Amino acid sequence: MNSRRVAVVTGASQGIGAELVTAYRKLGYAVVANSRSIAASADAEILTVAGDLADPAVGPRIVDRALAEFGRVDTVVNNAGLFVAKPFTEYTAADYAAVIGVNLTGFFTLTQRAVAVMAEQGGGHVVNITTSLTDHALAAVPSALAALTKGGLNAVTKSLAIEYAGRGVRVNAVSPGVIRTPMHPEPTHAALAALHPVGRMGEVSDVVDAVVYLENSAFVTGEILHVDGGQSAGH
Repeated sequence: MNSRRVAVVTGASQGIGAELVTAYRKLGYAVVANSRSIAASADAEILTVAGDLADPAVGPRIVDRALAEFGRVDTVVNNAGLFVAKPFTEYTAADYAAVIGVNLTGFFTLTQRAVAVMAEQGGGHVVNITTSLTDHALAAVPSALAALTKGGLNAVTKSLAIEYAGRGVRVNAVSPGVIRTPMHPEPTHAALAALHPVGRMGEVSDVVDAVVYLENSAFVTGEILHVDGGQSAGH
C-alpha cells in the first residue's frame, strides 16, 4: 500500500479550507480538496472533487476518489459549513434543510466512509471545524441552527474518539471564534473584534495552526480546541 499520507479537506476552495490544503501539502500530504465548485489544481498531489456535501452520495464519492488516486485516506478535515444567522422563529424549512445538509449529512456520509477506511488501515485522524457559539451563545448573533449542528459535531467528536481509540483513529475538533474572512465585510470588523476578550478577530492562520497542531499530536484525541480569543471562557 502507498505509504504517502493523504488528507481530505472539505470547503477547500477559499478561506480556511484553501489554507488547510496548502498546510497539508507543506506537511508532505497528498490532498483531496472538495467544495461545491472547485477548479482543478496544477499540483499533481492535489485532487479536486467538486460536489455538494448535502447530497448523501458526495461524501463516499470523495473517499472513493481519494482511494482510486492515492490509495489511502489518513486525515479528514470537515471544514465545510453553512451558517445562517436568523431569529429562531424565522428559519425556514429551506434554511433547516440547507444547514443540516452540509453541517450534518455531509459530515456523516464522508466521515463514516473515511473512518471505515482508516480503521482498516490501522489509523487515521478526523478534525471537525465547529464554532465557539455552541459554548458561548450571543444575543446579538442568533444562531440556533449553528448550535444544533456544530454542537452535534462537538458531541460526536468525543463519542467517535472513544469508540475508535483502540483502533488508532483519532477524532478532534477546532472551535473557532469569528475569523477574518471575506464573509465578514470590513464595516463589521470592529463589532466582531469586540466579541473576543483579546479584542480582535481571529485570522485564518490561527485556525490552520490549530489543525496542524492536532495533526502532529498523536496523544491528543477527543479534544475540542477553542481558537476564539477567550470567547468561550467568558467576558
